[in-house]
Amino acid sequence: MTSDQLVCTLESLLFVAAEPVEVSQLAGALGVSAAEVEGRLAQFEELCRTRGVRLQRKGQRVQLATAPESSPFVEKFLGLTATTRLSQAALETLAIIAYRQPITRAEIEAIRAVDCDGVLRTLVARELIAEVERLDTVGHPIRYGTTFEFLRYLGLQRMSDLPPLDDREPAMVGPLARTDD
Repeated sequence: MTSDQLVCTLESLLFVAAEPVEVSQLAGALGVSAAEVEGRLAQFEELCRTRGVRLQRKGQRVQLATAPESSPFVEKFLGLTATTRLSQAALETLAIIAYRQPITRAEIEAIRAVDCDGVLRTLVARELIAEVERLDTVGHPIRYGTTFEFLRYLGLQRMSDLPPLDDREPAMVGPLARTDD
């Protein structure tokens, strides 16, 4: 299969996939290496920059999504009502999770200094965050991380598209303090 044929076939597989797909799964379906798929995905992503779809990526999983600038037209075409906005508390919590994931509820509450149980339930229900793992400590607390829906909600292609944190961010103390070593 030529490089162009491989890109075309990748596009077809991503188009029919109902959920995000592992790069290794694509490689297996195409009978090529994961490195080859990565190269063709980069090529396809470049082609998508001027199209109505984008390649979204989170770790080793990829999926097709509509271009953020097309969303008003897609919503109108599908007869969708405007999505409800998140509260300030939900946005703050979501930002903490996005930049510090995976993170537990207790760690989030230490940063926000308020109970986050209801906000976390809302974010999970809206599929913006999900359980990533459970810590092997007393109570086995859940560690949360962002989802593909989070990327879609913010119109991002990958987590690295998040803006960098402001250098003027207040210094943290305690177990959540950042270290640069």
